[in-house]
Amino acid sequence: MFKRVKVKKGDTVKVISGGNRGKEGTVLAVDRKTDRVVIEGVNIITKHVKPSPTNPQGGVTTVEAGIHISNVMVVDGAGNATRVGRRKGDDGKLVRFSKKTNEELK
Repeated sequence: MFKRVKVKKGDTVKVISGGNRGKEGTVLAVDRKTDRVVIEGVNIITKHVKPSPTNPQGGVTTVEAGIHISNVMVVDGAGNATRVGRRKGDDGKLVRFSKKTNEELK
């Protein structure tokens, strides 16, 4: 079974540890099996690509690699890195909220 994660695709997150500490970006993908997230513009690696029909030249490209989900925090509307909680919203559905400002997250 998959774990419940508090980071979703499209969230703005801040890296809180590691070589990319302090960088912010938008989450492009969440892998719940390995607890990793891919963040736009963060943890860039170079990858050697073999020539193929779609890329006849091949060569070296740069792509974003995954970061463990424990090394990122969601950024709320005020621009603060915050922990995320869940509670029932006005319509009775669960919504995520910032534990720092107590405001709902999108």
